Formats: sequence, structure tokens, C-alpha cells
Amino acid sequence: MAPPTSIVADIIAQDPVGMKQLRAVRSLGLPDWCIAAGFVRNRVWDHLHAITPPRPPADIDVLYFDAADLSKVPEARYEARLTDLMPDLPWQVRNQARMHVWKEVPPHADTADAMRHWLETVTAVGVRLETDDTLTVIAPLGIDDLVNLRCRPTDFGRTRRHEYDERIARKGWRTLWPRVQFLD
Repeated sequence: MAPPTSIVADIIAQDPVGMKQLRAVRSLGLPDWCIAAGFVRNRVWDHLHAITPPRPPADIDVLYFDAADLSKVPEARYEARLTDLMPDLPWQVRNQARMHVWKEVPPHADTADAMRHWLETVTAVGVRLETDDTLTVIAPLGIDDLVNLRCRPTDFGRTRRHEYDERIARKGWRTLWPRVQFLD
């Protein structure tokens, strides 16, 4: 039996645009990287709502983990390189080794650990294109909510419930994906 995360990998692998974006990010050689958030969530929910082709995300969240350099300088450099490779895309590159600072939590151990401190479970899913062209799914909180069209706050999101609620409303997810259940 295929592992459950293969459902997500299969959906992403069917999208030639998404695969091209993953190849561009792979070319950077970032440590502990993935593309996460709307890149994965939107494609999976669009697929489950029979929306084809998938709608482009508002941004492309590229995550990596490099505790040796916590400045924003490399992030801007990586965004510029991605823009050179694939212009006119909303690249957003963030070193997860420094994301704990503004969240006022202890330092993260790696990219997956940082994703545990996002607001909703369905956003804390990422994919990485390996050198052998297989997809690795990074889902520290699992994929059950994502593939079963449920949205709920993470433990961290519960501590910032107003931010979670505002984000859901601002993004218009209830309208975009009417079959999604929003749970506490």
C-alpha cells in the first residue's frame, strides 16, 4: 500500500507548472528546503474540487533551514535567482531558522519543526523535489486535514486564534473551496 503522503505527491506531480517551479528551487541547492503553504494546499484543494488547471497561488513559499546565517540577505538573493529563472512569479523565500524570533517561541530545529508553528494544519505541508526527481512530502502535522477538506488551527494557531480567523476570512477560502469544513 502506498504511503498516505503519496496522494499529495501524486497531485503535485501531475502539475507541469508546479514541477517546473520545484525544479527551479531545487537548482538553488538550499538546505532542508521545500515549497509549502498555498503551493501545496491550493493544488490539493483545487484537485479535490475538480478545478483545472489549478489556480496560481498568491505567492510561492520557499522554505529552507540554515542556522549559520540568520540574516535576510540570502533570502533576497535566492528570490532574485528564482526570478531570473522564472520571472513574474511571486517568489517568497524564508529561512525557517530565524522565523521563531517574531513568533516569540524557542528556536526551530529544522524546517518541519518551523511548520508546526504555522496557524493552520493544511498550510503546514510542503514538497521537495529530490535529485532523483521523486517528491518528498514534509507534513509535520500530517495530511489528513488537507486531503479530507478540513481546516483547523494548529496548537500554535489556537494561541493566536484571532490571527487564524482573520487569515481565513482575508484569503476567502470559504468561497474558493466551498466543500472545506472549518473546524475548531
